[in-house]
Amino acid sequence: MSAQGEFVFVGCYTGETGGEGEGIALMRRDPATGDLTRLGVAAQTPSPSFLTQHPTLPVLYAVNELEAGTVSAFAVADDGTLTELAVRPTGGAHPCHLAVTADGRHLLAANYSSGSVSVHPLDPRGVPGERSDLLDLQGRGPDPERQKGPHAHMVAPDPNGSGVLIADLGSDRVWRVRLDPVSGRLTGLDAAIVASPGTGPRHLLRAADGVLLLAGELSADLSWYRPGSGGLEQAGRVAATTVDGSDLPSELTTGADGRFVYLANRGPDTVSVFAWDGAAATLIAEVPTGGGWPRHLALLSDHLYVANERSHSVTVLRVDPDSGIPRLQGDPIGESSPTCVLGWHSMSSID
Repeated sequence: MSAQGEFVFVGCYTGETGGEGEGIALMRRDPATGDLTRLGVAAQTPSPSFLTQHPTLPVLYAVNELEAGTVSAFAVADDGTLTELAVRPTGGAHPCHLAVTADGRHLLAANYSSGSVSVHPLDPRGVPGERSDLLDLQGRGPDPERQKGPHAHMVAPDPNGSGVLIADLGSDRVWRVRLDPVSGRLTGLDAAIVASPGTGPRHLLRAADGVLLLAGELSADLSWYRPGSGGLEQAGRVAATTVDGSDLPSELTTGADGRFVYLANRGPDTVSVFAWDGAAATLIAEVPTGGGWPRHLALLSDHLYVANERSHSVTVLRVDPDSGIPRLQGDPIGESSPTCVLGWHSMSSID
């Protein structure tokens, strides 16, 4: 990226799903100060609520969180301009998360409402083809409103293998499957984690030694699971917030050294900071996000960026490198119905 700064893309909800956004917004990040400057709308596309990028190519992917769900792919130019490459149906309803496998050969999407996961092969330019598989999950949980059936909320390919983890809010499971790199088919569905009833698994993090950390949207907690004789077994849990009232935790992230874990709380509108020592998480701070309904957060260098969906803003928090505690920096950046923040890692342009 040029000396002028780094790019940050912001996904949103558009009018198709009750939001006020226009599509994928483009911002410039000052690497010295962490400040953001909004440059405009990079692509108009319906409800691009979650974004990711190809591991080696300048291609950005977005879910289109619609009843007839789709995924969209865009070539990213050196100036941040987006050019649409393809739009593919996921075969499911309201996809809310997507990820690219470490080898760059497949794109997976989690269809929330229909409780399924789609697979799309990627060509050498990173362009997705028609789906090679659609895996329907099964099961339900005790919450009569939120857990009548499966709700895939995250897909997490193994960075070092063919395994894929699927956080299923509806069945209180984290599923494990294998992706065949040739056929693009998902096989061997089994439960890597059977969470406590009513947990509502939303997002997860892989830690060292095979440990998984899990954000429970419905139970409003952070739990962690360690490999044992019977698979992954819960080793601890802690409340997501100290604020009284309803809380729906959203995004979970950590720094490069893994010493601190950050969890956004919708309702309290805070970020909880946990010290992680490899064995347990300890709440050490809880700070306001400076906005309403923090749906997503991203840690870029020593700054935390929060997408506050209902206050239509992105806020910047500077993280103290020693204590790990973030503090608000400057005024919020106006952005309609933001749902995802993606720090762009520059790569060569597509020919």
